[in-house]
Amino acid sequence: MKYTGLGQGLFFLRVSCSSLFFTHGYSKFLKIINGDFTFSDPIGIGPIPSLILTAFAEFIVPIFIIIGWKTRFFCIFPIITMFVAFIFKHDGDPFSKKEKSLLYLILFISLIITGPGKYSIDNKL
Repeated sequence: MKYTGLGQGLFFLRVSCSSLFFTHGYSKFLKIINGDFTFSDPIGIGPIPSLILTAFAEFIVPIFIIIGWKTRFFCIFPIITMFVAFIFKHDGDPFSKKEKSLLYLILFISLIITGPGKYSIDNKL
C-alpha cells in the first residue's frame, strides 16, 4: 500500500491556517462585543457591515474549517475577505503589506480545490 500522507497534510493545512486566521478575527470579534464599530469600509457597504462580515469570516468561519464541516462552502468567506483586503484595503501599500492577505487567499483557495481531506466531518458524512 502506498502511503501519501494527503489526509494528514490537508488536516495540518486546514487546522494551522484556520487557527492563525482565527487570531486575526478575535480582535474584530471583541470590537463588536465591546460596541466599538469603528472599522474601514473598503468596498462601500459601511463600516459596521464590513466589521461584522470580516469578524464572521475571520473568527466564526475558521472554527468550521478546523473541524472540517462544509469546508468548501465556508472557505468562500475568507477568500472574499482576503481578496477585498488584497485588492482594496491594501491598495497602494507595498507588497510586503499585501503579502499576508495573498497567502491566506492562496491557502483557502487550495482548500476549496482539495476539500477538507480524510480527517474531517465532511469525510464522515
